[in-house]
Amino acid sequence: MEGSVPPSSSTISRTALLVLRVLTFVFLLIALILISINKGSEVLENGDSIKIKFSDLRTYRYMIASIVIGFAYNLFQMALSIFNVVSGKRLISGDFGYQLDFYGDKIISYILATGAAAGFGATMDVHSALSGLIGLPFDSFFEKANASASLLFVGFLFTAIASVYTSYALPKKT
Repeated sequence: MEGSVPPSSSTISRTALLVLRVLTFVFLLIALILISINKGSEVLENGDSIKIKFSDLRTYRYMIASIVIGFAYNLFQMALSIFNVVSGKRLISGDFGYQLDFYGDKIISYILATGAAAGFGATMDVHSALSGLIGLPFDSFFEKANASASLLFVGFLFTAIASVYTSYALPKKT
């Protein structure tokens, strides 16, 4: 195309940031659904059944809390990003808006990272303990929990990458 002007780097950055926020939204939503519907049961030798659900483990409740907090923040940031991409203006102007983006992304990424790490740790430890001590593996339950923690970790990665983009937008002050 002759005469067409390539998009500016700020337009590309705004669009990339929106894509990262949408991807985070999708991964956190799937992680939330997976962990919140997760249940398992195993049948004992005598025919009795033992059941387990995500809320039986505090670590998984923390994981859900981190997903919900990250999800809510991400919805807020998606709305701001959509407005920014569509209008070319920032809804929250001035230094405060840039600092909110930067520090918010940093804090939320740490919350998501700790939620994912807690989920991985609990899955490994509790699964190992249940399998080894009482011979009840609950494999399906822990595989779903591990999948949810993996998706949460990917959400963390997208938020961490978004924080790099928002750091570039911070006003340069000394």
